[in-house]
Amino acid sequence: MTTAAAKSPRAARREARQASTAAYLETLTLPEGPAWLTGLRKDAMSRVAELTLPDRRDEYWGYTNPERLIAQEVRAAEVFRITDEPPMYQGIDRLKLVFTDGVFDAEASDSLEGEGLEITRLAEAGDIHWAKDLYGALEAKGQKPVARPLAALNTAQARDGVLIRVTGKVSRPVSLAYYRKSESATAVLHHVVKLEAGAELTLLENGPVAARSSMCLEAEIGDGAVLHHVRTMGRDHERKGVTNLFARVGKGGLFKSFSLSMNGRLMRNEAMVWLTGEGGSAHLAGAAMGDGTFHHDDTVFIAHEAPGCESRQVYKKVLRDGAVGVFQGKILVEQAAQLTDGYQLSQSLLMDENCQFLAKPELAIYADNVKCSHGSTSGEISPDHMFYLRSRGVSEEEAKLLLVLAFLAETLDEISNDHIAEDMRLRLRRWLEKHSH
Repeated sequence: MTTAAAKSPRAARREARQASTAAYLETLTLPEGPAWLTGLRKDAMSRVAELTLPDRRDEYWGYTNPERLIAQEVRAAEVFRITDEPPMYQGIDRLKLVFTDGVFDAEASDSLEGEGLEITRLAEAGDIHWAKDLYGALEAKGQKPVARPLAALNTAQARDGVLIRVTGKVSRPVSLAYYRKSESATAVLHHVVKLEAGAELTLLENGPVAARSSMCLEAEIGDGAVLHHVRTMGRDHERKGVTNLFARVGKGGLFKSFSLSMNGRLMRNEAMVWLTGEGGSAHLAGAAMGDGTFHHDDTVFIAHEAPGCESRQVYKKVLRDGAVGVFQGKILVEQAAQLTDGYQLSQSLLMDENCQFLAKPELAIYADNVKCSHGSTSGEISPDHMFYLRSRGVSEEEAKLLLVLAFLAETLDEISNDHIAEDMRLRLRRWLEKHSH
């Protein structure tokens, strides 16, 4: 006689995943730190145990296999060295903070101070710190409606990063540079940025980070505050990594984020943004180019929770020789968010028949006075455009280059700093010129 109903296949899978996740977490050790940080790390570890590690059966992991991002053993990745290009942002006066293989490099960095700024290393946060109310808070909030267990794992395991409080309009950008020396290092970094009401900051990130990396940025953008964020991942061919971006935008605030990826094995960029104050804006854009084993995934969720807010998502990928591009984007408009203006665009340029672009655009609208749109296209270079340029004496390679740059131009338009935007265009051109030979 059966004393209990047989478990359903779904329940059995859930139990198996929980057991597998528990075994994985048993191998990890929490970093040392003050009591408040240790408590938040333990909370994050509990979230991972509850959520379980990602699986290809999960709705938002169907296009990207997470196994290489969580495997216990990190495969060695040859360090890609660029000797014929100037360093990023070389001509910009900036406060430079350097991380090498995921560890803060004080000798290569500027002093952790600047007008209108309070900066502390995560590894040196004291027993009393303003970040205790923010570290892990947006990440925890971002676990619904879509689970993000790798972000929670980052909150639990990050040993370094920066905590930045902005109290005024800072004209000098803060630049986070990530260098690689080791072929096998894993980097886990967690940054927290808090902009007080009316404050303004430009945050720059660049570099390959590590053979495998996990990076999380939590940004609290106060009323009327402005955060410009530009991230470039470089041309390190072997790297693998995941980034998680969480931003909460207050009344009349503005958040603009642009990311550029060129090559790499596997990159997953997740973003979760809440527009919580009337008249807030969020613009997220990304450009990615790669070939061969390149797999690049942008997964974006913007929630409109207040009236009169605007959001833009503009993502474009140039793929060739077997590369895979993924875009999963959602705009959620709550009932209170009347007069919402939401725009989403994802496109790919397929340079041959061997590559793939997988897109999942979504709108969820619960207000009745909104303007929302989304579009997704995938295709090859237009023969008519090629003919037009070739008939005017432009070589075939130069014509392809011009058309690819024109295709990506809309993403670069989201960079507010003209100097940085122009530098990006020049680097894209150089990369395409070398890549075509």
